[in-house]
Amino acid sequence: MTNTAAAEWSRSFSDDPALAILRDALQDDAPGRSRKSLELAGDNIRERFLAGESVVDLVHLRAAVIDELLTHLWHAHADTSADIACLVAVGGYGRGELHPSSDIDIMLLLPEDLPAGCEPELSGFVTALWDVGLEIGHSVRSVEQCFEQARQDLTVATTLIESRLLAGPAPLYEALQATIAPDRLWPPAEFFAEKRKEQIARHHRYGDTAYNLEPNVKGSPGGLRDIQVIGWVAKRHFGVETFDELVGHKFLTPVQVRRLHEGRAFLWRVRFALHILTGRREDRILFDHQVKLAEMLGYEDATYTLAVEQLMQRYYRTVMDLSRINEMLLQLFEEAILMDPDAAPEPLNERFQVKNGFLQTVDEQVFANDPSALLELFLLLQQNPAIRGVSAYTVGLIKRNLHLIDEEFRQNPRNHRLFLAILRAPEGVTHELRRMNLYGVLGLYIPAFGRIVGRMQYDLFHAYTVDEHTLFVVSNLRRFALARFDHEYPHCSRIMQNLEKPEIAYLSGLFHDIAKGRGGDHSELGAVDAEAFCLEHGLSQYDARTVSWLVRHHLILSTTAQKKDIGDPEVVNEFASQVRDPAHLDYLYVLTVADVRGTNPKLWNSWKAQLFRDLYELTHRALRRGLENPIDREQLIIEKKSQAREALLETGTSGTQIDEVWTLFDDNYFLRHRPDEITWHTEWLADSDTASTTGLVDLRRQTKGDGVEAVLYTPRSHPTFAHVTAVLDELGMTIVDARITPLGNDYSLDTFIFMEADKGIEIDEARIAKIKRSLTRILTASEEGIVRVTRAAPRQVRVFKTATSVEFGDNPVDGQTIMELVAADRPGLLSKVGRAFLTHEIDIAAAKIMTIGERAEDVFYICRRDGSPLDAATRQSLRESLVTTLEI
Repeated sequence: MTNTAAAEWSRSFSDDPALAILRDALQDDAPGRSRKSLELAGDNIRERFLAGESVVDLVHLRAAVIDELLTHLWHAHADTSADIACLVAVGGYGRGELHPSSDIDIMLLLPEDLPAGCEPELSGFVTALWDVGLEIGHSVRSVEQCFEQARQDLTVATTLIESRLLAGPAPLYEALQATIAPDRLWPPAEFFAEKRKEQIARHHRYGDTAYNLEPNVKGSPGGLRDIQVIGWVAKRHFGVETFDELVGHKFLTPVQVRRLHEGRAFLWRVRFALHILTGRREDRILFDHQVKLAEMLGYEDATYTLAVEQLMQRYYRTVMDLSRINEMLLQLFEEAILMDPDAAPEPLNERFQVKNGFLQTVDEQVFANDPSALLELFLLLQQNPAIRGVSAYTVGLIKRNLHLIDEEFRQNPRNHRLFLAILRAPEGVTHELRRMNLYGVLGLYIPAFGRIVGRMQYDLFHAYTVDEHTLFVVSNLRRFALARFDHEYPHCSRIMQNLEKPEIAYLSGLFHDIAKGRGGDHSELGAVDAEAFCLEHGLSQYDARTVSWLVRHHLILSTTAQKKDIGDPEVVNEFASQVRDPAHLDYLYVLTVADVRGTNPKLWNSWKAQLFRDLYELTHRALRRGLENPIDREQLIIEKKSQAREALLETGTSGTQIDEVWTLFDDNYFLRHRPDEITWHTEWLADSDTASTTGLVDLRRQTKGDGVEAVLYTPRSHPTFAHVTAVLDELGMTIVDARITPLGNDYSLDTFIFMEADKGIEIDEARIAKIKRSLTRILTASEEGIVRVTRAAPRQVRVFKTATSVEFGDNPVDGQTIMELVAADRPGLLSKVGRAFLTHEIDIAAAKIMTIGERAEDVFYICRRDGSPLDAATRQSLRESLVTTLEI
């Protein structure tokens, strides 16, 4: 902003009530008048914001108020220096943009020879600023020092480029402007290249996505910093002060300028509200603030969407649009600053050509004359991987022609063929789907997809918006399909690369969550959409129904593996009857792994990977045998015993020792443990004195995965579950599985699988030794000695409120009671559940532990001490006890 522009908006506020309040308060001679005047003016601005006044005006008004206060203090404290030194606003303050708690950055620009007596004055001025309570960032430099520091540091240069003179001699400030001009340092080409690098690095810090669930309104992709980058580069190259001036340079259309201003105004409104809400400079839209922020900005809960979800969808759609404008403008700058404008284009076909490495239309009528070119463009990018991207001119042309994607366009068989060709391409599928989404094409071609663009789910389980998650799922499927990624998930890669029609997996990935937010079962609604889309696009009825079936049942493999006892052949046989054949199983398996990995990378672990693979292999075996010939419990036990015995004999354990240990185990033990676990437990017990002991503990790393397995041999009367879960929780572990087997000698064998809650911590040998010592100590501890878990729940978890729910069912196979618990996840949860079981004299056979963001969804297989299921009175008493305990 030039000083002329600053003077114009400053004059526009000359009679503003906030400035009048400030001036009146400054007339008071009472101590602290400056601080009080600033508070009164700030209160006035805050009230006007809450009343709905334009945030654009208020952001500039806040700067005008600070201008008035600083110039007042400047003349009051720097009397001699006022005609020698300059008071200069820099950074955001230099642009005349201040939010309630923004940093106020100033520079004291000094002549080369500062007269005696000026330094104490200037020091007193800075002290006065701190006394007023301003968050001041200040520097003191001469013109030569500005030049040297700006030459070495682009950040310094940028703050000086957008500086503004507040007070002092104009010639000294003009000398600064001449010194930092493009012909002296940071010419446009170098400035642009470095700013582009800065943006790429900043985007990388935010995961290269605007869709983080706790985005930074300033720094995240598509945020305010991206808008500022456009302004900086435009000012350096063209010398323009406003976005409107870029229209004259044919870099923006009036419509794009309006969208840029509207997007910035929305982000300013969010940031302004954040500062008011928190009382500090806060640019992160944390879960802690989102609900109150939505209320402050006037959003209300609707039938199927919460107010907070409406706010965040508006945010994500805004930053997506701003990202698109940012990309287009920076590419235009690149073409204008770094590339040869007279380069000869290389024709691709009659509609497209390549110039300076970028794909562009041959003229501006291409899309109007042939709307199908809006899809053909993405296929050409796949077929020509050497092309660097789409020219900025063509990106703008796409945006202006999106209206052509109407119902007639969607029903055109040529467009159907083009879309399927994009999905079936050997390379670039995910990349071009993301580009289609960014340019607004995908959401118009598949209107149901357009409704989920930017849609968030207010929880900790879903780390991305629905559209971003969907594209992550397709990306994961693509990685399975490409041989260069075989090392990541070899089993999934092998299955995916053997699928006859991988596009069925991609289509199911695109549609699996497409009905989120409509009300009703999104799987059922999405299945209807998927089948209709596939039939319209010429897929066979069988293929269309396969995609529909995958969408309808995309959750069943995950829920079966994580909530049911897959060691029970009845569970596997029931699941196999739902899947029906190996082809459906293969598609469902790769879709499930891709889906769970794409939901929240922090929740994916080797335990889930192994669990899903176990269910896949057990089901595949059941399908090979035929649904009419299901495997039975006895046969499975015989096979497991055979494999374990063979391994034990190889390690030197005698047949007699094996038989002696196995007399302690019942059938459920063999069903619920893998052969390698049976081998480990048997060898361990055979080498131990089990007759006269208070208990035994052993640990090992998982044979497949990065978790740790602990096994405890303790008297059945010992509160082992409550003890172990408390100890592991306090040590920062996440328990993923627990199995408790009563033995034939009044002892029990309890197995726990756990991992570090913090993935940044490595479980080394010293850590394992510490865990083993802690678990060994509980062997002699009483119920009163159960460790009290002091570890606090993470900040994000504490924001959400989850009502405790306890439901019971029956396991007809072994007569146990199945208890499903839904509660707010927190350290010590399982230990509290274990205490409740002790109080009600209940034994645990197994626990399936599943954490879904802030919510625990755990399943317990339990019974009375005599092995009988829980009666109605015990169930009700246990439910009341758990609800009371866990709601505290």
